[in-house]
Amino acid sequence: MNNYETIQKECKFGIPSADQILFNRYYTIGYSYFLRQAKWALEIVNPATVYEFLDRHVEREDTFRPDFRIPVHFRADLIDFKRSGYDRGHLVPSANQRDIKIQNSETFLLSNMSPQLGGLNRYKWRELEEEVRKLDEKEDVYETYVVTGPIIDLTKPTKFIGVQEDDRERFREDYNDVDVTIPVPHKYFKSIMVENNRGKHFMWSFIMENKKETKPLEDYLVPTKEVELLAGIRLWDQLKGDHIEWEKSNVRNIW
Repeated sequence: MNNYETIQKECKFGIPSADQILFNRYYTIGYSYFLRQAKWALEIVNPATVYEFLDRHVEREDTFRPDFRIPVHFRADLIDFKRSGYDRGHLVPSANQRDIKIQNSETFLLSNMSPQLGGLNRYKWRELEEEVRKLDEKEDVYETYVVTGPIIDLTKPTKFIGVQEDDRERFREDYNDVDVTIPVPHKYFKSIMVENNRGKHFMWSFIMENKKETKPLEDYLVPTKEVELLAGIRLWDQLKGDHIEWEKSNVRNIW
């Protein structure tokens, strides 16, 4: 048994399976070789660090770069997103990791990116990220754990992004001579689990299509079990009991 919780505190309640587990300083990625992107990304929102007493935040780093821990044939590179029509959408948001520069910079690894339409990434998805931070700021919330990832609907046609033929020479510095095609997710999920100051656990899960969304956030709430089914993962599997089963099977009102 791998005791990931002794390595990374965000893994305390378990992590889903993946082809490669990437431990960063303040979040963990489960990478899929088949999808050429993360299957899931796990974080504690605004994790406590030795620097938190400074009461300041660093600026957004914008240091987008490949993750060279991933084998080259399965790795996304900067050139793959050029002229693709899709944003390099963060799974772990930059704004959640802002105590020190290296912490924020690591959120710009391409292993933390997924091809997301700007109409989603810059609006409703950002709104959801902001609301999760507000949840974490509540007085009775001890810690907020979040898992985010893509959903590929195998019943629908799938688009792909990758290097454009005439970009190989134009952007030679970003090209590693290996063509990688990256499937564009049909949907994205974000599952939130809060531990409050009395040791109780509460869950919320959201699914949004990879398009411009305009409905209230409450309309995107789904049971956590639906996320598990559609994304092919198990969430918070170290938590046991009837209360946890209820949390996974039901939809709570948004906070």
